[in-house]
Amino acid sequence: MPEKTALPLTMKRLVSLVLAALFLALAMVSATTAQAARADDESGISGAPSDGSSTDDRSRFSYKLSPGQQISDDYLVKNTGTIPQTMKVFATDAYNTDDGSYGLLDTDAAPTDAGSWVSFADGAKQLEIPLAPGASQVVPFTMTVPADASPGDHAAGIVISVLSTDGQVLVDRRVATRLYARVAGALQAALTVSSISASYDAQLNPFDGTTTVTYTVRNNGNIALGANAVIGVNTYLGIAAGTLQRAELAEMLPGSTRTLSVQVPGVGQLGYLNPYISLAPTIDADAQDPGPLATVDRDTVTVAMPWWLVILLVIAALVFFFLRWRRARDAKNAVAWAEYSEAEARRKAAEQPVAAG
Repeated sequence: MPEKTALPLTMKRLVSLVLAALFLALAMVSATTAQAARADDESGISGAPSDGSSTDDRSRFSYKLSPGQQISDDYLVKNTGTIPQTMKVFATDAYNTDDGSYGLLDTDAAPTDAGSWVSFADGAKQLEIPLAPGASQVVPFTMTVPADASPGDHAAGIVISVLSTDGQVLVDRRVATRLYARVAGALQAALTVSSISASYDAQLNPFDGTTTVTYTVRNNGNIALGANAVIGVNTYLGIAAGTLQRAELAEMLPGSTRTLSVQVPGVGQLGYLNPYISLAPTIDADAQDPGPLATVDRDTVTVAMPWWLVILLVIAALVFFFLRWRRARDAKNAVAWAEYSEAEARRKAAEQPVAAG
């Protein structure tokens, strides 16, 4: 009887321990999630173009200026977090990252182009603005274009930076708004495909291979441009081979270069292939209109060895030579058989006795 009483008691204790462990684990996960959520809430920041009192409908700053001209505008900075924060506000130069994104120089890097044209109150290049949770402030700024500024688009960004600690690590949290200054003068819209190459990947199905087209696009002009790209493959007499591909090329700043690869499926082993790309330049909806934009075309040549045809030709050649050999052998055997038959007839005739007269 004691053994029957002890077993249920042990099981109850075991179940209680398991439930307590599960409860503790769930509590720790919940605490970690809540802590992460609170951290995100604490450090919220935002910035946007302003009409002097609140945000307006602009997604970026975009100006058309002459060399030596000065323009003033406003930027709204807001603490969307739950703790007081000190916002560092400054302007810096923009560039295209390797993946084509709009990048801005590091906080400590000194701008040399449009970012250096921006100044704040009393000519300051950056401001330290303390804001309570939920508070906002309009920040006036001035952009002064140098007298020797080159024509075309000069890209920058107005940045809000907040330094905070995450354990032992100092974190620089930043948000930014794009800034474009188009300096008057000779504008050149010049996207080019500086190089194009192609390779073919055969499949078991000879009519279902893949052609990979790799191309490099460079903005040789002085205005920011994107593009809608069409990539395809032609074969003999310009007949289309494979499935036409379309891609959208993100905005490229003047002087930037980008290399991309696109796979065109459904290309058969047809021997001669003529991969091509066609770029139709585009401009951002908020950008200044540069006028008509010319389409850019480039193509190359590659070979998709038609192994299926080679195999068929080899089989046909084997059949042909086999039949030819067979006919020659049969003809030779027929001649030999005829000669043998004639010899046998003569032999038999010679062996028969001559009849008496």
